[in-house]
Amino acid sequence: MSRSAHPAGPRHADVVSDGHYLAPADDLNVLDEKVWSRTVTRDEHGALTVGGLTVARLAEEFGTPAYFLDEADFRARCRAWSDAFGPGADVFYAGKAFLSRAVVRWLKEEGLNLDVCSGGELATALDAGMPAERIAFHGNNKTVEEIERAVAAGVGRIVLDSFQEIVRVAHVAQGLGKRQRVQIRVTVGVEAHTHEFIATAHEDQKFGIALAGGQAAEAVRRALTLDGLELVGIHSHIGSQIFDMAGFEVSARRVVQLLAEVRDEHGVELPEIDLGGGLGIAYTSEDDPREPHEIAKSLGDIVTRECEAAGLATPRISVEPGRAIVGPTAFTLYEVGTVKPLEGLRTYVSVDGGMSDNIRTALYDAEYSVALASRTSDAEPMLVRVVGKHCESGDIVVKDAYLPSDLAPGDLIAVPATGAYCRSMASNYNHALRPPVVAVRDGEARVIVRRETEEDLLRLDVG
Repeated sequence: MSRSAHPAGPRHADVVSDGHYLAPADDLNVLDEKVWSRTVTRDEHGALTVGGLTVARLAEEFGTPAYFLDEADFRARCRAWSDAFGPGADVFYAGKAFLSRAVVRWLKEEGLNLDVCSGGELATALDAGMPAERIAFHGNNKTVEEIERAVAAGVGRIVLDSFQEIVRVAHVAQGLGKRQRVQIRVTVGVEAHTHEFIATAHEDQKFGIALAGGQAAEAVRRALTLDGLELVGIHSHIGSQIFDMAGFEVSARRVVQLLAEVRDEHGVELPEIDLGGGLGIAYTSEDDPREPHEIAKSLGDIVTRECEAAGLATPRISVEPGRAIVGPTAFTLYEVGTVKPLEGLRTYVSVDGGMSDNIRTALYDAEYSVALASRTSDAEPMLVRVVGKHCESGDIVVKDAYLPSDLAPGDLIAVPATGAYCRSMASNYNHALRPPVVAVRDGEARVIVRRETEEDLLRLDVG
């Protein structure tokens, strides 16, 4: 059956808390393809399905809340990014978005590299068989132990984030009798069109070494003098959930200018440039993300143009999509617990999860969509706020959306585009048990990260 089903109730609009008008879709039963993974549809009874399995069956087998990850979609997005950039560039999946041993195996099979930013992520990557030379190690405060493990394993690159780290990595590499390939992360003074807390390239923040005042140039000087380091490139990351490529153009121009200064001062043309990730996805119907081939062409054209103007050979480009790959491939399934109308305002719909499985709404003021998943409905739409069960007024999953007015306890609702950061940032607030991640493909479902149990919580409580 197609993604559309039955005609909806009358259309109207409400003023929401930010003063904007929010209008329901023409049909609440229609699924917006931009925000759902590729195999999600409705069956002949109106129930949501993914990978050929209904949410009712999935909920019965795996419980709620739970993250359901469309493996076929994940793999297809990996291939799309790899094909878009081709053999002359490197695509590093940003593991911070979501990482598990199954995901590492998929990445390896689909030919992508992996970016990690902690000892735990590195351990997961190595344990699942990702070749060390295809791993990049990030982070603004890597411990000596993490660096030792990365260098000993032979990771393909370590991204240096401070002057102290330049010396630290060089010392570890020399002690192990190795010469470690490194990049220097620079902050280029570009503030992308994104939330204040996820903009990462203006000077007043914790990441990288500033271009301003010659700091990045000094970092290059120091790295080039240390025997334990092989400086191979410059790294830049300008933010997250970005749709506008203008910031990347300014960033690339400034990074290429640094490459030209390095050539002029040291007689060295660094062979790599990493433009980071941060490309946006659709959380709501208003979001309009770019396709990988568009991004690849745009970034390639920008770097080639700037290098030609500077008289440089075009370096090998790297990118780090994380959210852009895994974000759209999963949804979170909840069971409705209570439905509480507030006259003249909205209806509060409480579910069996909340900020412990999706902190992004509270943390970033993020916006999400939501759909009635276990059935369709012809009832009139009502303005709702989907909230969790935690003792926190900010425990909001979806700030403002429309659901059918006959919504009732026991109904299943689904929030799409939760593949990135939701499980990675999940917590045990109120001693909640973190949900499982279930991979679904071709009519089969399997747990790749199991649901936590009370025994797991108590096992750590040794007092």
